[in-house]
Amino acid sequence: MKKHFFLLFCILLVAISGNAQFYAKNKKSTDLCVFLGGSYYIGDLNQTKQFLFTKPAAGIALRYNQSPRIAYRASIMVGSVEGHDSYSSDAAQKQRNLSFKSQINEISVQMEFNFNNYRIGIDKERFSPYIFWGIGVFSFNPKGQLKNGNYWVSLQPLRTEGEGMEGGSKNKPYKLIQVSIPFGIGFKANLTRKIGIGIEWGMRKTFTDYLDDVSGRYYSPGLLSGENAAYLSDPSKGTDPNYTNVGKQRGNSTNQDWYSFAGIVLSFKLTSTKEKCPTVD
Repeated sequence: MKKHFFLLFCILLVAISGNAQFYAKNKKSTDLCVFLGGSYYIGDLNQTKQFLFTKPAAGIALRYNQSPRIAYRASIMVGSVEGHDSYSSDAAQKQRNLSFKSQINEISVQMEFNFNNYRIGIDKERFSPYIFWGIGVFSFNPKGQLKNGNYWVSLQPLRTEGEGMEGGSKNKPYKLIQVSIPFGIGFKANLTRKIGIGIEWGMRKTFTDYLDDVSGRYYSPGLLSGENAAYLSDPSKGTDPNYTNVGKQRGNSTNQDWYSFAGIVLSFKLTSTKEKCPTVD
């Protein structure tokens, strides 16, 4: 479903880009935008449920409105994501008993396309649905909960799937700074002559399957460094002491992880070009 949605969005972008010049009117302005909302993730510990485990998120952006239809923005977003097998309705996933949480810090540049002409403070152009897309860089640091439940430790240094070790799921540890493709939809409207408000939902396609530290197969706990690494690599519940998960599937490496921001955007008009008064005959 995620791939189909992303494909349809790309097709729409091609159609819009081909007609973008049609809307390039000389009515430029600059806005300061503040985002308040939530963030969540889709991956091995939450495969399909949108908005599950949503956590508070915030951001700030500078938007340059090239015309009433086209805008560009540079933004900084901060949020957190998490997942817990124990909340799953699937018995096998619940028995796997993995969990994680991570802060997400993102910097991105994006383009907005308004379906209606829209400008803050203009009565005839006071609202519009819109879509946006762009490219971003984000940092993350998945943490796992220790057996006593009181402490969370960083998972990447523990190499829970033997990353960078002989027979591990990767040749080297995964990087904690990655590239993402933000895209989504929203609706914006004027509040006053200088302030606009909107609601926005944006997905982020990533190119890593380790946002949750889960991707490949179980690695031998005895070859990992320390008791914490051994436990967090396989905290499964109710396993026969004589049974081992080593070599069995721990995650789905064919699907990359996604994360999302959704919330309210307040926009404050900073500058604008002056429009010439119409000539009266």
